[in-house]
Amino acid sequence: MTHAPRVAVIGLDCATPQLLFRDLADDVPNIRKLMDGGMHGDLASITPPITVPAWACAMTGKTPGQLGIYGFRNRKDYTYDGLSIATSEAVKEPAVWDLLAQRGLRSLMIGVPPSYPPKPVEGWRVGCFLTPTSNKGYTHPVELQSEIEEELGGAGQYIFDIPNFREQGREFVLDQVFKMTERRFKVARRLVTTKPWDYFMMVEMGPDRLHHVFWQYFDPRHPLYEAGNRFETAFQDYYRFLDKEVGALLEVLPEDAVTIVMSDHGARPMMGGVCINDWLVGQGYLSLSEPLSSVTPIADAPIDWGRTVAWGDGGYYGRLFLNVEGREPNGVVEPGRYEQVRDELIAALEAMPGPDGELLGTKVFRPQDIYPDVRGVAPDLIVYFGDLDWRSVGTLGNPSVYTYENDTGPDGANHDRTGVFALSNLPGQPVGTVDGLNLVDVGPTILSIYDIEAPEGAVGRSFL
Repeated sequence: MTHAPRVAVIGLDCATPQLLFRDLADDVPNIRKLMDGGMHGDLASITPPITVPAWACAMTGKTPGQLGIYGFRNRKDYTYDGLSIATSEAVKEPAVWDLLAQRGLRSLMIGVPPSYPPKPVEGWRVGCFLTPTSNKGYTHPVELQSEIEEELGGAGQYIFDIPNFREQGREFVLDQVFKMTERRFKVARRLVTTKPWDYFMMVEMGPDRLHHVFWQYFDPRHPLYEAGNRFETAFQDYYRFLDKEVGALLEVLPEDAVTIVMSDHGARPMMGGVCINDWLVGQGYLSLSEPLSSVTPIADAPIDWGRTVAWGDGGYYGRLFLNVEGREPNGVVEPGRYEQVRDELIAALEAMPGPDGELLGTKVFRPQDIYPDVRGVAPDLIVYFGDLDWRSVGTLGNPSVYTYENDTGPDGANHDRTGVFALSNLPGQPVGTVDGLNLVDVGPTILSIYDIEAPEGAVGRSFL
């Protein structure tokens, strides 16, 4: 009797074609060998290209609108109380491992966002980077945690993430990125060789943290780049190290395992930030009850909601919310004028100049235009400032609409809409460079290897 196929997915959060396929291709021979022996290509991410919900979209085959998750933070209702963090409980749609479990197949997952708290699974699960540092229980089943601690030499050695990584010293962050990656792959090698899994998936956050903190030291296109700086080889050093860890994991995987290396989104140099709420004030869409004397988070700002048409949120992309009569507590936009106001905002945002007076090149999306369903409390508009060359800054009271200071700490990279995908060791698979790959197709593609149909409502389709 033949056993079910086994698929192993190595997720590299934020890995980008520019680095993996081009600039650093010679520094990743193990990944390159996997690519050359199978298929690979650019992987179109979701809108917006954010870790949460990107990995969930990949594994469910559904869009952010269908999941009702539009980023790490989401409005939980139509009040003005700010945003709440998306946890594992936010994902209601069936993922790859849920459908495999219906066939009695077991999954082993390490750090796949969002997986805090670690929901029960047919198999084994280790929490993701959203796991609080102080959390005592980060695995399912709970006894799996003791195995991890034994492998790493004690409690507290497993690194989920680097807290406040944007504000830490560069040497410290770089050291922690290497340690985090080393320990996660060490745990992965232990578990893939001791657990009887049918599906394995891990997500390594190291590339994402490296990119955000060190992009300006590597990329001559970045406005803060200085040739010969002391961190100029940080990318090359890390990717060589990462490739060795990937190679060591590939060595212990079953010989017949179909292997995937992928990312959820890419990265690009961040040129600066647009202070979205200060812009709205200047355009007459947001009103304050009193002037500000310093830079102030929007949650602490004296907003006159009875005279405010729209407000925004910061992040790698911008989110605009309209203050709609009958929807928000002090809404002023009449429902009959809703589309007119949205159109006005889109036109103004797309016409926004940059600090040099040239058109910034901003892209604006209506959720209803890009998702088949819009669930939860979606932004009224999704904004890519400078088509993601610039991030959104949510604070008020900045000296200019344009800033080179990030409201969440120094950051050299923004997210990009293109990630990477490579698949190898599947009999009869496509070979070489493949075009047209989309993140939401990944889950259905994996399921097709097990001869399982994509879940109902999935927009993704197998590309095999």
